[in-house]
Amino acid sequence: MHRARLLVVVVTAVVALLLPAPAAGAKEDDQFGYIPGTPRGPENWGSLKPEWATCSSGEMQSPINLGLLDLTLAPGLGDLNYTYRNANATVVNRGHDIMVRFDGGDDAAAAGGLVINGTAYRLRQVHWHAPSEHAVDGRRYDMELHMVHLNTQNQTAVVGVLYAIGAQDEFLHKLEPYIIEAADQKDKEKIVNGGVDPNVAKEHDIVYYRYMGSLTTPPCTEGVIWTIVRKVHTVSLSQLALLKAAVVNGNEKNARPLQDVNNRNIGLFIPLPLINV
Repeated sequence: MHRARLLVVVVTAVVALLLPAPAAGAKEDDQFGYIPGTPRGPENWGSLKPEWATCSSGEMQSPINLGLLDLTLAPGLGDLNYTYRNANATVVNRGHDIMVRFDGGDDAAAAGGLVINGTAYRLRQVHWHAPSEHAVDGRRYDMELHMVHLNTQNQTAVVGVLYAIGAQDEFLHKLEPYIIEAADQKDKEKIVNGGVDPNVAKEHDIVYYRYMGSLTTPPCTEGVIWTIVRKVHTVSLSQLALLKAAVVNGNEKNARPLQDVNNRNIGLFIPLPLINV
């Protein structure tokens, strides 16, 4: 029964991928949407609520294009310093995306985290965007995973992982049954049996981009430390289709348009080999 339901959902989603984008009048999430030219489209986020004004007025907005000419080699950034562990988690359909929330109760560090400039940031949730929000030299990939971390001052650091169509993603594979259960039901939550191990999604490639930006959804708060790993992972067509089918109608393409770089520094960390003289 479960396999049959999975097949129906995936086939429906693949068909949806092959169809034209939803019409301008399609139903959107009740807070904001991604369809350009609609009242709640990305170009209007800043005017929907006073507390979202930064979406229009901000000078350090995300996502951006990580262009070769804008990069600065930054060996001082150092290797990514993160340690994750299995933790209780819940799949949540937020309407505009599918999120995995780590439920640590009083232990905010239940799922582990990373350290940036001596400050600890704890992993709180992960979610997906399709296509990717960030671009590399003008190319947007098929999907992007955001691993969202907070420090004790509620400041945000996000690790972004890019995906292209190919072999299935093992991290997403375990979550597929729960995503199916929450599909097309805004605010639906499903507890993941046995918890979720973020290490499966952890990037071992130590080459990455780093810049200061913002949240990519309202309220578009700035001051977010972005780390985009260079290595591109793979996701299967059926997995991507499932994510697109699971969100609320109108959010199948849930990537914010690229924002102006505005002369921001984009660091590229490449480890330099030690040379014995």
